[in-house]
Amino acid sequence: MASRPLKSSEQPDLSTRLHEVPHQPGVYLMRDRLDKIIYIGKARDLRKRVSNYFMPSRRMTADLKTRALIQSIWDFEFHVVRSEPEAILLEGRLIKEYRPKYNISFRDDKRFLMLKVNFNDPFPRFQLTRAKKDDGARYFGPFPHSGALRTTLNWVKKRYGLRTCRPLVPGEADYKHCHNDVIKNCSAPCILRVTKDEYRERVNEACGLFEGSAKEPIRELRDEMHKAAEKMDFERAAELRDMVEALKRTTKPMRRFTHKMLPTVLDTQEDLRALGDALGMPAPPQVMECFDISNISTTHIVASMVCFRNGEADRANYRRYRIRTVKGQDDFASMGEVIRRRYSRVLLESKAVIGDDAVLSQEAPGEMLTRVAKRLPSAVRLPSLVIVDGGKGQLSTASKELQRLGLHDLPIIGLAKQNEEIFRPARPLPLQLPHDSGALKLLQRIRDEAHRFANGYHQLLMKRRMGESILDDCPGISPRRKEILLKTFGSIQRIRKLTAEEIVTAEGIGPKLASDLVAYLATH
Repeated sequence: MASRPLKSSEQPDLSTRLHEVPHQPGVYLMRDRLDKIIYIGKARDLRKRVSNYFMPSRRMTADLKTRALIQSIWDFEFHVVRSEPEAILLEGRLIKEYRPKYNISFRDDKRFLMLKVNFNDPFPRFQLTRAKKDDGARYFGPFPHSGALRTTLNWVKKRYGLRTCRPLVPGEADYKHCHNDVIKNCSAPCILRVTKDEYRERVNEACGLFEGSAKEPIRELRDEMHKAAEKMDFERAAELRDMVEALKRTTKPMRRFTHKMLPTVLDTQEDLRALGDALGMPAPPQVMECFDISNISTTHIVASMVCFRNGEADRANYRRYRIRTVKGQDDFASMGEVIRRRYSRVLLESKAVIGDDAVLSQEAPGEMLTRVAKRLPSAVRLPSLVIVDGGKGQLSTASKELQRLGLHDLPIIGLAKQNEEIFRPARPLPLQLPHDSGALKLLQRIRDEAHRFANGYHQLLMKRRMGESILDDCPGISPRRKEILLKTFGSIQRIRKLTAEEIVTAEGIGPKLASDLVAYLATH
């Protein structure tokens, strides 16, 4: 259920509209006089929460940020849901989607927890995850209460004897280092204490609990709680009471809010048309590629390329790069390298698809790719617009690389963060769009996504680097030998699983050094 008033040049009578708001859980959206959403909140009781914003006492006692928000409110709308947890899910989804300026929470890329179990594994186990992938696994959630979910999952593993170890196929060697079977927390499928089919049946029963069939376990826990209370074991009774509440919270039926179910706040096609008009393009830029450089340190300099198609993120065509030819922190040269690598590869792969047509054609590369675009996979088609994160320097370097590749007519702009200025080739002055324009907000969304994707890759490489640094303190492992080990076996995690006989196959690693390395990694 949702309420949205008709647009009008006059401010609505908010005191009258408040009487339409029910005493039910839901999400409310505050709008300014330009009909832009400036704040999104959730409430257990919508009428009470929304009314607070319009009480005179609130204006006097609120902090500066809240007072500024209240003074900017021109109108509001609300969406009723079935429970407070659903309100939390919808609030988070809306804030991530529309990024109101007065919201802080949920604006990063963090998501609610989900449960994953892959029945393609020999011995399936439950795993916590924040992203759903098309990998054939079963997913449950999202769950708004992470603490209740973790408590419930631990109880479920003990109740059904499910394994918690990490190996894909646990064996006797793993069993020797595990005590879960001894304390009756695992059915020990690794040593065939239960058969594979029996174990999978246990996992199926646990899945049924997360699908909502938890009445019987809750009843059993309550009975046990009452018995503990009768025996004056109040500590145990309190633990069972908390377990019942966590189980009820976790297994309560919850709607998943898809994009089609969200309020229609943004009009991406309108934003695309506005951006095309602002840049003087003949048509809206339906496909945009944005580049960002992340060089927090000189250890790893990386770049990202994100693609937006029809105003929405096209994650299948995201790309990430490690800068190879640039020494030190040089954003301009790094941007030039990634532009060169991206579009030289587009040209190379497209020529492989086109074949003789590319060899015989006298057209410029850009004109030829535009003409045969329908014959090419989406990953090797030229975008309608290239966006670089930065000002004149980054734009100039990127433009020169495109010209060297013969892509003179490929539209490109630079978006500078400080004042949100748009730089264009051969234009001395930047273009500044109104801060509330849909075109600028669209550019900000793709720029922020490129920044997030680049930083994520940078953090991943830094974590790997920290893991690899353990070899620096290992006696006998020189920088050259460390490089050989990582190049031969791939990572520290893989080296840890090897025997001395396997490690000695690496160039320059003798039997004694291999034995010393195994012993060192076992204790560090």
